[in-house]
Amino acid sequence: MVSEKVKNLLLNKMKMIQKHGEQDICLVGPVTLPVQLDEKIVTFKWYTWLKVEDKMSTENVLDSLSQTDLAAMQQSSVLVYGDFDTENDALIRMHSICHTGDIFGSKRCDCGFQLHESMRMIVSNGCGALFYLANHEGRGIGLFSKSLAYILQQEGLDTVEANYALGFKDDSRNYEDAIRVLTKLRVKPVTLITNNPKKLAALQEYGLLSDTHIPLWGDISEYNEKYLATKVEKSGHIPVKEEMTTIK
Repeated sequence: MVSEKVKNLLLNKMKMIQKHGEQDICLVGPVTLPVQLDEKIVTFKWYTWLKVEDKMSTENVLDSLSQTDLAAMQQSSVLVYGDFDTENDALIRMHSICHTGDIFGSKRCDCGFQLHESMRMIVSNGCGALFYLANHEGRGIGLFSKSLAYILQQEGLDTVEANYALGFKDDSRNYEDAIRVLTKLRVKPVTLITNNPKKLAALQEYGLLSDTHIPLWGDISEYNEKYLATKVEKSGHIPVKEEMTTIK
């Protein structure tokens, strides 16, 4: 159940849209979204919406949010490069979909940078695969819920506190399906591109990792500095080093 304090922060950002007198869309926004557009950072106002049952109020939507698996119906894919099944040295990126960062170029996170830099690293290495995990939006809470979390972050909560305030875990992602696909495509060990120890643990459980992993930090700015620091301090992410590891 979402607390009254959180509801007070969110309800004025939520509106119900009616059709023929019936409320069937919940609109959330605006969320401030700084976006990298060519050489400039441009600030947009971002909205999301969710189809809901008739007679639901915005408060009903909030209270049921953490019990509704909004991310489950999207499909994932994998982008393979080189002789993935036979080469000894393969790089892997388990990349969680980020609608705002991957598509719009949002500066509130580093996801778009990580996506494209991982692809460059895989090509430079000569072999690898990028798993694009479409049910991982917002660390598994879904796009609509992520927009609400962003509003709470604008009100002063950090990314972990915002997920908790909405009734979610800090990180709801599961890697089992992606790992099952990986084992079908390749039996040899892989090197994982990640800052996230939970991803490392998931692959280690299946005995798939080589002895090393590659951290990937970059695109740190005034817009995402607190977000990235919180992932290190509260989610256990491997800290950024002065000299980031890259594949030449």
